[in-house]
Amino acid sequence: MEPGLEELMPRLLPVGDCDLGEDFDPTVPPRTPQEYLKRVQIEAARCPDVVVAQIDPRKLKKKPTVNISISGCQPAPEGYSPTLKWQQQQVANFSAVRQSLNKHRNHWQSQHLDSNVTMPKSEDEEGWKKFCLGEKVYSEIDALSDNENLGIDYMKVGFPPLLSIVSRMNQATVTSVLEYLISWFGEKKFTPELGRWLYALLACLEKPLLPEAHSLIRQLARRCSEVRALEESKNEEQISALNLIICLVSRYFDQRDLADEPS
Repeated sequence: MEPGLEELMPRLLPVGDCDLGEDFDPTVPPRTPQEYLKRVQIEAARCPDVVVAQIDPRKLKKKPTVNISISGCQPAPEGYSPTLKWQQQQVANFSAVRQSLNKHRNHWQSQHLDSNVTMPKSEDEEGWKKFCLGEKVYSEIDALSDNENLGIDYMKVGFPPLLSIVSRMNQATVTSVLEYLISWFGEKKFTPELGRWLYALLACLEKPLLPEAHSLIRQLARRCSEVRALEESKNEEQISALNLIICLVSRYFDQRDLADEPS
């Protein structure tokens, strides 16, 4: 070790050079404190100055990604910015929904699911997209088949976020499904089916937020603001739904830098 470094890293204990006789064998267990210290010195001298970890890239199932952005949401189109009173009311309503869900979670978990409801496994991304959005939205089909008059086919139109369904989802599943739908939304248009599920999943998200969930909901709010800014037809119902999600992320989950400021 260089003298300068040794000054920065003083020894914790005063250890000498431990000079031992010629019969000292470092391959056998030490018999005295001096032999032990000498063996430690020999092993330390053999250590390389720089160590490089050997990582097999094939064992990395997917590359870790971290989305870092300090930018806020894009402003609402002129005339469509929500008032502060409206935002406060939505936060109050959302809080009441969360309290009711938590209070009655055990009851809804005990309810039997219909025979046609098969919840995908947590890691089944495509399965959850089809489950929540339905084949019509997932496959971007404009019209349903002629059999729709026989009753609602939830495989085609998507299962709604029934309390008996979302109450069975643990936090890992809630976060995973939220990630799947946000990923979908990043490339697709906003739909009522998507909006219902996003609202329900946010209602199931526990506070304080885990770092992954924190990043996801910020990503969601920004995407909502992008879609809202590009809304050419100025569909009031859709803009209101996007305003709602931005409001909940920013004001209920305390991401105030993303909030819509009333004009």
